[in-house]
Amino acid sequence: MKINLAGLMLCTFLVACGGTAPFGEETDVVEDGDEEIIESDRTVPPGTANPTSDDLIFRKEARDDEGGNGFATGVSYNSEDDTFSVDNLPFDGSDDTPYIRGRAVGSLGQYAVYEAVEQYPDSANGSTINQFTHRAIYGVSRSGQTEFAIVRSGAYVNYGFGGFVYQRNGDVDLPTTGQALYNGQGAGLRDYNGRGGLEYSTADVQIAIDFGDFNADTGQYEGAVDGFVFNRRIFSQDGTEITQNVLDRINEGNNASLQSVPTIVFRIGPDALDVNGEIVGTLGSRFGNDSGQAVTYEEGNYYGIISGDGANEIVGVIVAETGVDPSADNVRDTIGFTIYREDRE
Repeated sequence: MKINLAGLMLCTFLVACGGTAPFGEETDVVEDGDEEIIESDRTVPPGTANPTSDDLIFRKEARDDEGGNGFATGVSYNSEDDTFSVDNLPFDGSDDTPYIRGRAVGSLGQYAVYEAVEQYPDSANGSTINQFTHRAIYGVSRSGQTEFAIVRSGAYVNYGFGGFVYQRNGDVDLPTTGQALYNGQGAGLRDYNGRGGLEYSTADVQIAIDFGDFNADTGQYEGAVDGFVFNRRIFSQDGTEITQNVLDRINEGNNASLQSVPTIVFRIGPDALDVNGEIVGTLGSRFGNDSGQAVTYEEGNYYGIISGDGANEIVGVIVAETGVDPSADNVRDTIGFTIYREDRE
């Protein structure tokens, strides 16, 4: 399916548009999420301490001791039995009970879904201990050169403990002129702050990169990044689509008539792209209510890495949070994606 970028660009100006392979090595990560790993005006997530364009880059969600972000460690996919391992999350089983392929929802598009065990025995007497709800999404690109994973829990009143990781396994030959368009799909986990609950999300993801501008006035590589997350859908844990249910309560609480989840739009500015192929920036979404007022729906960030000899794929994670859903204080959508720069037919 071909997507018209020019049509999507209009949304920028409108109020409403609808063997185990572990991630990274612990010896090569920076634990301080506030440290600027690359010399620039921006901050990338913790991970590879000295990234280059010629090698693996690993990133993980910055740890927040109060909010529970970034606690997931030891993330790995086990190809021999199609299971998924995560460490450092309480009450999600143990080392002998990895996450299994989701029973009600085993995949979201091309991305695999895994779930933790529901019960675990007392190690002394075998008594049954109920475990917390945990879900993981794992994605690997068609080339195998990029991958991501997201782990969230719906068992806490607040967001709870989880995390995300994303990784480039090879190198990138990054252009210094011209532009590129990437298309594909994303899949995510929605969790709630103010009540328990966990849901799935899907979307189309499109990113455009101008490799020639902004100019590198600071002596750094400064391209520009634009992007959209659209055709967004929401599903319950049993796989039932609940997009309209979510829209109904948002409309009721905000005097609105939304017919689709608002499109996420990347904010364009300098320092979004570096010479190693990493992209970071902010994003948001808005809609117009029935009184003609613009309402901010979401605020958040995007993180990603470009890969390939032709800079032909991007892996990344988008985190967008809304405070206008009346069912909770906040709702967070964490979306992973692998998208591609396709040859024209």
